[in-house]
Amino acid sequence: MTRFALIAAIALVLPAAASSPDAWAEHETEVTAACLTASGLIDAKPHTKITTFSDEVGYDVLIVEGTTMGGEGKQGHQMAICLFNRATRTAVTSEMQH
Repeated sequence: MTRFALIAAIALVLPAAASSPDAWAEHETEVTAACLTASGLIDAKPHTKITTFSDEVGYDVLIVEGTTMGGEGKQGHQMAICLFNRATRTAVTSEMQH
């Protein structure tokens, strides 16, 4: 097999492996865990499914919800939008306004 043919064969196999159901499940678990942690909310949970943008953008979005401690120890329901950077494998969140 020529070097070019070998490279072409590998290139055809890699995208299929990267998008296997197991790989997607692992990615969803990683994004969800990172976003829930980054939110800082008590009893945080996903509010939506993950929205995945193209590799050109490189981010996934997840809206999370949970409880926050307000002034004087009062709790309140809060939602946050989370951006997960696929290149750095990090999440940042911002409180959503009602």
